[in-house]
Amino acid sequence: MGLNRTAGVETSVDRARRRAAGLALGLAAISLAACQRDEVAHYRVPKVGGEVMASAGVQLPPPPAPKGGLRWTLPPGWKEAAGGQMRYATLTAPVPGKVDVSVVVLPGDAGGELANVNRWRNQIGLAPLADGELPSVKKVVKSGAGDLNVYDFTSEGQKRTRTIAGLASIEGSTWFVKMTGDAEPVASARASFLDLLGSLHLENR
Repeated sequence: MGLNRTAGVETSVDRARRRAAGLALGLAAISLAACQRDEVAHYRVPKVGGEVMASAGVQLPPPPAPKGGLRWTLPPGWKEAAGGQMRYATLTAPVPGKVDVSVVVLPGDAGGELANVNRWRNQIGLAPLADGELPSVKKVVKSGAGDLNVYDFTSEGQKRTRTIAGLASIEGSTWFVKMTGDAEPVASARASFLDLLGSLHLENR
């Protein structure tokens, strides 16, 4: 009788231990699932804007051209390539040296003419201008797309950089055609660049 009671007590203890072990395993499983949910939430990636992607080296397609996009006639020897990131097109002048010609289109007034002029000046190390100074440094070029305001700036110092840029507001967008680079090759391409600006016209018109 005593042996049977002892065996009975041992069986009850074993059952209690099994229940405790099962409860512990269940709590561990719940805890693990919660940790996994937290880990998944931790790695969610927000949407990335175009500017962030561009700064990370991701090549973006050029922005879609507005209806009635701008076209031009290439001067002899010039070449045209598709744009990238914020560019509508990239043009190449047949002159030796460092020269870059870009066509960019932005919606609306793109920040205003004065802000863009001062941005170009800042890029080559020149001081900003006041709004009242723009007329004295502006040249107007007439084209089939309308009048373009053209600015020509050269940096100071021994190694000089030059920027010639035309901008025009066309059907709700602002177009920029800009040539920048070392002063001498830009000077060599200046006449044909102005011819290109004069050839601008709206597509299918």
